[in-house]
Amino acid sequence: MENKMSREDRAKQFMPFAALKGYPEALRKKEKVVVQKVELSEEYQEELNVKLCQVRKNDRVTVVYFCKDEYLKLTGMVTRIDETARVLKIVNTKIAFEDIYELICEESRSEI
Repeated sequence: MENKMSREDRAKQFMPFAALKGYPEALRKKEKVVVQKVELSEEYQEELNVKLCQVRKNDRVTVVYFCKDEYLKLTGMVTRIDETARVLKIVNTKIAFEDIYELICEESRSEI
């Protein structure tokens, strides 16, 4: 009696084998372009300070900021603003005021 293999099982024999599944994708994610931090003009720094003064807890914002040789973009809810330590916290990410490159307030705070 002959044991016939299904078409799918036969096709699996010819599929490429990846010993470390997901490794190529992980490498691509690790690749990044290292950049220098941009020096902001005094006028632009003042504009950012005005925007920071208007941001309140629970606002939804988008921030472009410098972190470890690259610029990152983060959108989320403001959970804390510490003007003494000069830190903006979006969900669980702390961002120093001086690392902020761009700040966009997307929606007003909700009244509780």
